[in-house]
Amino acid sequence: MLGSLGLFPAPAFGFLSPSIAKNSKRDVERNNRIAKQKQIGLTFGSRKLLGCPKFHFRPRISKTKRHGLAISAVVTDENTTMTGFDEDMENIGLLSIDPGLEPFKDHFIYRVKRYINQKQLIEKYEGGLQEFSKGYLKFGFNREEGGIVYREWAPAAQEAQVIGDFNGWDGSNHRMEKNEFGVWSIKIPDSGGNPAIPHNSRVKFRFRHGNGVWVDRIPAWIRYAIVDPSSFGAPYDGVYWDPPPSERYQFKYPQPPKPKAPRIYEAHVGMSSSEPCINTYREFANDVLPRIRANNYNTVQLMAVMEHSYYGSFGYHVTNFFAVSSRSGTPEDLKYLIDKAHSLGLCVLMDVVHSHASNNVTDGLNGFDVGQSSQDSYFHTGDRGYHKLWDSRLFNYANWEVLRFLLSNLRWWLEEYKFDGFRFDGVTSMLYHHHGINMVFTGDYNDYFSEATDVDAVVYLMLANSLIYNIFPDATVIAEDVSGMPGLGRSVSEGGIGFDYRLAMAIPDKWIDYLKNKSDEEWSVKEISWSLTNRRHTEKCVAYAESHDQAIVGDKTIAFLLMDKEMYSGMSCLTDPSPMIERGIALHKMIHLLTMALGGEGYLNFMGNEFGHPEWIDFPREGNGWSYDKCRRQWNLVDTEHLRYKFMNAFDKAMNLLDEKYSFLASTKQIVSSTNDEDKVIVFEHGDLVFVFNFHAENTYDGYKVGCDLPGKYRVALDSDAFEFGGHGRVGHDVDHFTSPEGIPGVPETNFNNRPNSFKVLSPARTCVAYHRVEEKEGNHNSSGAANDALTAVVVAKLGDFEEGVNQTFAADSVAKQQDLEEVVNEASAADAVAKQEDFKARPSSVASDVGPPETADIVAKLGDFEEGVDQTFAADTGAKQEDLEEVINEASAADAVAKQEDFKARPSSVASDVGPTKTADVVAKLGDFEEGVNQTFAADTGAKQKDLEEVINEASAPDAVAKQEDFKARPSMVASDVGPTEKGNKEAEEIEKGTSDD
Repeated sequence: MLGSLGLFPAPAFGFLSPSIAKNSKRDVERNNRIAKQKQIGLTFGSRKLLGCPKFHFRPRISKTKRHGLAISAVVTDENTTMTGFDEDMENIGLLSIDPGLEPFKDHFIYRVKRYINQKQLIEKYEGGLQEFSKGYLKFGFNREEGGIVYREWAPAAQEAQVIGDFNGWDGSNHRMEKNEFGVWSIKIPDSGGNPAIPHNSRVKFRFRHGNGVWVDRIPAWIRYAIVDPSSFGAPYDGVYWDPPPSERYQFKYPQPPKPKAPRIYEAHVGMSSSEPCINTYREFANDVLPRIRANNYNTVQLMAVMEHSYYGSFGYHVTNFFAVSSRSGTPEDLKYLIDKAHSLGLCVLMDVVHSHASNNVTDGLNGFDVGQSSQDSYFHTGDRGYHKLWDSRLFNYANWEVLRFLLSNLRWWLEEYKFDGFRFDGVTSMLYHHHGINMVFTGDYNDYFSEATDVDAVVYLMLANSLIYNIFPDATVIAEDVSGMPGLGRSVSEGGIGFDYRLAMAIPDKWIDYLKNKSDEEWSVKEISWSLTNRRHTEKCVAYAESHDQAIVGDKTIAFLLMDKEMYSGMSCLTDPSPMIERGIALHKMIHLLTMALGGEGYLNFMGNEFGHPEWIDFPREGNGWSYDKCRRQWNLVDTEHLRYKFMNAFDKAMNLLDEKYSFLASTKQIVSSTNDEDKVIVFEHGDLVFVFNFHAENTYDGYKVGCDLPGKYRVALDSDAFEFGGHGRVGHDVDHFTSPEGIPGVPETNFNNRPNSFKVLSPARTCVAYHRVEEKEGNHNSSGAANDALTAVVVAKLGDFEEGVNQTFAADSVAKQQDLEEVVNEASAADAVAKQEDFKARPSSVASDVGPPETADIVAKLGDFEEGVDQTFAADTGAKQEDLEEVINEASAADAVAKQEDFKARPSSVASDVGPTKTADVVAKLGDFEEGVNQTFAADTGAKQKDLEEVINEASAPDAVAKQEDFKARPSMVASDVGPTEKGNKEAEEIEKGTSDD
């Protein structure tokens, strides 16, 4: 048939099927590629129907060198050419990333050639992939000048009509015409200037097949479909949806930027109500989206958006691919939901099902497959076109019109509804002729690249991802694949399939296995850690502890597995928790954070699991009396203040905030330094955070040594044992953990657990703590509010006794006997101040720094009285008067202490140095009199008694004879310690002093 295309070099609508000409040859090739399946392991099927098989990945590949992209331009360019193609194929990027794929080079060359050939045919006959994917502008119902044009691909039909409310369901006057490519069309002129088919009226496609029988079907490209709500199980009707401009929803908010790492909230709109009913798009937008945003998720993944006649299919048996599920509202209502999400900064992904279609003949796409050959149908014929475990039809991805239909479907949801990407369902079923049934994927590359691989489907997915990123470069695209096919998460330009992420589907299986089959003593943290990190290097994963799969009827959520029936009676905070509840809440928090922090580069949670929703999901069906009781979310549980569900919800919120603040999910740095099965402790780093998980049921470890990369000071960033999360508050959040170097720098084998540094922590049983590294200037950059409040407490602590204050500050270093100045100097300064007086020029500024070096003793030798002493000790820095404490504080301490907070880290500790330079007056405000002010603010600067001030001054100022600044850090805190060791402090002190004098 392709030969006849020469007569139509540029067809008006591009309704061509060049694949037909090669069909017989391809059929022979496919028949010769029958997979030799081994009946081993578990049977694979949809998680909606079955459990997942156990499988293992090939070990992570450490090679990270940049690979060549020689085929990039050929593969991704819209206008592809074959010039130099064979040479380009020798440099497939995937093979340089993973040399283990080299034996399968021919396979990669073959599928890349197939991809490029398909793109070239589309370019030749359709004007390119972009135009090809705009099929919805031609097929289905569209307004064209003077009327409505309806087109449908049904090559096996003998006659066809369009029927509906507009013609009394009599199509005799609306017969359609068929072109040479099997496309039926009709133009229905406007009537009196109005469309002949009213908006929101019902329509159907009626056709006669080979045996002479007429059948009615919903148009394949229909954009809305409804059912009679008063008749359960009634057939659906297609609806002509073309609202007037005044009724069309107009998007108001831009799409958020693509997250560095998705934190996904998987949600089902219909079952999101707290009432046993079907929720609406608008109610979800107004009531549930704010909850999602409040818990710090950045992405919403919507299930069951595409119309599906059987509600119990969870949306995975699609009947109408271009129509939104009418149960929850209209197309405009869904647009409102997505726009609302965007206004909250949430990206919205759609759960797209292109792996199969509903077997429903009356309402679905399957209704067009009547007596047709595979090439004349959306689906394969015979066994190849039917999924036995899913009871659904399988697409023929080599068919030209199937490609048009599916690729246009992706564009439709991106452009019409502003979705931010997709989660592709059932990808494993697409990738292999055996659909994963009776297969265990062991990690042997022969499992992935053989005659069992469905290259037609691989090529479709490559086309799909290429199209998505061309339409919307910020799209996020995720594959639900249980097999772990190498290259699935690498770009098409490298010879990969092009997904951003793959769901880490083995992780929930591991948790369920442990919770069901192992006692706490049998848990192996080594095995848990290995399961969480067992993913392909350079291919990103979205990790999850549980999704909707683990919540469906017949299974249990993690919370339900942990606490079972006690969730109905033991969740009140008004009584002490039972051991089961305490264990359950503790492990629920640990399992979810460990999965997030160690399991991948993204995270997913199913609606309600964040607060430990009890019970399973059960859609209305005959077996439960068509009940909606289990098809809802009990938000009242987490909203009730005295119930413990709030603790798990608060921890979920904090988990997401941790990533929002530190971006550890997006970091490529992930190192597990310790998995100790005896201690049952896992220690690892992700990004710059250090995580410590103690799964032991009883043992608390005090001073537990953990390795880390960067040296410095670490503090608690997140603690599952905090009171706000229902814990016992055993871990101190105000404790600084200082690192110690380990081993020989640059020689990992001499380090502690191969880490160059370490610090010690308290690790209580069944807790997890994340530590962050404190930057040197952290805590000093904010000179107001809480910072000063914290410093105030240090400054004025325990100043009740003036003499004791002096003793604690500097008496031990300074005053031996006040009556003997020489002895005072010896004891106050010699011990910690003077190394060599000839280096006095290097000394830091201080209270007496304005006084000359060795002559200090002479200058202050005859200080007559208290006022004069104060003037000469503090006036140089303050110019204050004794009776004005606030001015003394501002000028005596602010000038002497630190002018800029960034220098704070360099100055030694002292009584007054703990006070920031900006709000010192606030620290000691309203102190009764000058003596009390001196006691509480400059206790170390004066002396035990005012009458001996002269001697005190000598003792306080003598340390100004410090020889070298490098020794400054070693001397004890005292009056001079308030001054930073840099010249910047001197200059700024002079400026302040000058300003005071001017005043």
